[in-house]
Amino acid sequence: MADRKIGLNELSEQVGVSNVNLSKLKNGHVSAVRFSTLTALCEALHCQPGDLLEYSDTES
Repeated sequence: MADRKIGLNELSEQVGVSNVNLSKLKNGHVSAVRFSTLTALCEALHCQPGDLLEYSDTES
């Protein structure tokens, strides 16, 4: 978001997801994300899913 100079409110409007849910996504407080949401985020931010997601092994 910082690289694209877009705020949470503007991104929320573009993607159609509430500020609260975007904030949870941004801070890693979710365990799942819909493909439609991921697609909308990638389109709005002009990026690939790998730019937004990070794998974390929670069993270790």
